[in-house]
Amino acid sequence: MREVWVGGSVGELRDALAEALDGGPAVLPLAPGSESLRDAMAPSEAVEPGTALIIATSGSTGEPKGVLLSAGALRASATATHKRLGGPGHWLLATPANYIGGVQVVVRSLLAGTTCAVLPPARFTGDLFAEAAAPVLRADGPRYTAMVPTQLTRILDAGGPGLAAARAFDAIIIGAAATSTALRNRAAEAGVHIVPAYGMSETASGCVYDGVPLDGVEVRIGPDERVLISGPVLTHGYRLRPDLTAEALVGGWFRTGDRGRIDEGRLEILGRIDDMINTGGVKISAAAVERALGACPGVRDACVVGLADDEWGQAVAAAVVIDGPVEVDDLRAAVRAAAGSAAVPKRFRFVDSLPLRGPGKIDRAAVVSGIFGTVG
Repeated sequence: MREVWVGGSVGELRDALAEALDGGPAVLPLAPGSESLRDAMAPSEAVEPGTALIIATSGSTGEPKGVLLSAGALRASATATHKRLGGPGHWLLATPANYIGGVQVVVRSLLAGTTCAVLPPARFTGDLFAEAAAPVLRADGPRYTAMVPTQLTRILDAGGPGLAAARAFDAIIIGAAATSTALRNRAAEAGVHIVPAYGMSETASGCVYDGVPLDGVEVRIGPDERVLISGPVLTHGYRLRPDLTAEALVGGWFRTGDRGRIDEGRLEILGRIDDMINTGGVKISAAAVERALGACPGVRDACVVGLADDEWGQAVAAAVVIDGPVEVDDLRAAVRAAAGSAAVPKRFRFVDSLPLRGPGKIDRAAVVSGIFGTVG
């Protein structure tokens, strides 16, 4: 196992990945300060056969686990991505390289025979994005990058050089968190070509682009609305956890933690399996309430959680980011119309931003404890 501590430079990671793709030691990319996560990967013990990359993550549960990916899975994902986007090209790495989305930008540039530019690990701004993107945008051929919705939102908010740079990319993959309809519309109106992606470490990054699976990837919906995925991009297990591997991989299919449906060949994610809120005996999807709130004028973002409640069991609560005047009664009416009376939040909090974890995902536990000041 070759440990690579990633920061402002990706040269060592690029070299390590090149060796791993050709059968060399497995790569474990780590962010500075993640020593405990590194130790949980037991670097002194033998690596599972066929492993080229280990993505160490604590996920939403806080339990450390390492996702094992083969060279074949990494290559299959990168090759299918290039085919979907318009061919191999030049890449800007705009997300941390210890997460699968960042790693795959490096892998794609390797397979394309190009050298990716790197956005410095500082607070993201449109100006910094434009500066980092400059060498990519000067290159001939397709120009790509990948980012999280929060980054795109900041670019659209700031305008100026960052927005001009974003418009110049042939495609910007948006992943790690859901892309709201409002954000899609803002990007289209601004002339920014985005490609919302769905995937995870276990699928070697995004494997469904704008609702359509990449070539070689199959998606089906289980009887409990669980999204199931198969194809050459899949993980072959978890580091030193055969129990988790057996639970997640069944008959060649990866059992995701997401609910979804397929409509006219396109996958729509409905929310997490565990995002259901039981309020007064009625099960409510937090994601459905978030979509209803996000469609309201003046709402930038929303996170819906269930809070422990003596009367209801759980009370629906919404933390909402707004960018204009919003009336709570209007929000209640929108949720009632979209998801029913039981789904109407009993508590609202208006905030400047939502807490994030990892590469742009909303930290729901922090919303519960930090915004609503409770443990559940």
